[in-house]
Amino acid sequence: MVENRRSIAKPGRSLSAPQSDDEALAAYCPDLDQWPHSWMGEPRDLRPGQQIVECLKPFLLHLLAASLSPKTLRKHRDNLWLLGGELITDLNDDPALRRKPIAKLLLSVLHTDGGPLLSYRSSPDDQTGFDSTCRKLYRFLASHDPRTK
Repeated sequence: MVENRRSIAKPGRSLSAPQSDDEALAAYCPDLDQWPHSWMGEPRDLRPGQQIVECLKPFLLHLLAASLSPKTLRKHRDNLWLLGGELITDLNDDPALRRKPIAKLLLSVLHTDGGPLLSYRSSPDDQTGFDSTCRKLYRFLASHDPRTK
């Protein structure tokens, strides 16, 4: 799935934000509405997947507004897709987590050092890049959630 995602926004293709948030997200993540389906292991995963996307949208817009390079934007986008897949895997591994609000579950897997261990990647570079995105997301969520202060 990540390979498909990388082919969507090629180097040299502008990821600059169009006028509306919806247009900006569509340019940055043309398949964002398909992320929940790509993470889905079973039908009951669709709803939490959609909730994960809703939690990530403000951060995706924040990244677009940060004047990052197209390569960096693609890296963060791909890592957020991986994070969503890890969260759905967690829900399937521990059904009790399904009772927890998705926003709280998301925040619980992030910390100042990064995110969860990738379950299927073996490269330390993959984990390092993923942790970088998770740290950035953690700081964003902590600064926008009064309960974390």
